[in-house]
Amino acid sequence: MITVSDKAKEKIEHLIADAHLDPTYRLRASVAGGGCSGLSYKLDFDNEVKPMDQEFEDKGVRVVVDMKSFLYLAGTELNFSDGLNGKGFYFDNPNASRTCGCGESFSV
Repeated sequence: MITVSDKAKEKIEHLIADAHLDPTYRLRASVAGGGCSGLSYKLDFDNEVKPMDQEFEDKGVRVVVDMKSFLYLAGTELNFSDGLNGKGFYFDNPNASRTCGCGESFSV
């Protein structure tokens, strides 16, 4: 499962409202090759669920992940920071053996 912190939930709801997205949209989390550690995180809004997607709901936020990305993201918590040391979404990923300084890429 992928969980969502309270702060991330607030930000996601704000982004959905600002973009005037209808309730069919979900947060799509994925992993792609790249970044300084080898794999990078991706977040988008998507209103299409593919046959092999995994879908989770936490705190009212629906998260969709393709099966390949789920292998890297299982047990991850999505957080949001708006502090002085950085602003944006970040992943607390128990599967990552190494992450880059900016937190946007990782390796397993």
